[in-house]
Amino acid sequence: MYEILMPIDTSESRGRKQAAFVTALPGASESIHVSLLYVFDDENKAETTAPRQLSGGNAAFKRLREANVGIEQVSRIGKPAEQIVSVAEELDADLLVLGGRKHSPGRSALFGSVTQSVIRQTERPVTVTGGEAAET
Repeated sequence: MYEILMPIDTSESRGRKQAAFVTALPGASESIHVSLLYVFDDENKAETTAPRQLSGGNAAFKRLREANVGIEQVSRIGKPAEQIVSVAEELDADLLVLGGRKHSPGRSALFGSVTQSVIRQTERPVTVTGGEAAET
């Protein structure tokens, strides 16, 4: 079974794009298992973030379920990039599918991003699906 880790954020659009990528892979319904990962960076914020983050996950979950892809949902509290890399190791993920945001080069250099951090911290393959421009 090919294990994919799919971290989910608050964007339904990014969740749908991530799921679309996975369901387009050959043999998706027979040989792929997806772990949807929700990371909350603060236990206190989890209550307010969860409904928005879960809506992004629901969009991805629905698309994956319709394609008969095996799914499980996992949640963690901590720094998103660190938790994503940690869970990828725990699951021995074959691929990480991240939903990217479009940032200006200056903003990315100044603030960094979860996607950049994950790519730097893991030796596992990472696919970044497109996303809409980040809100400022």
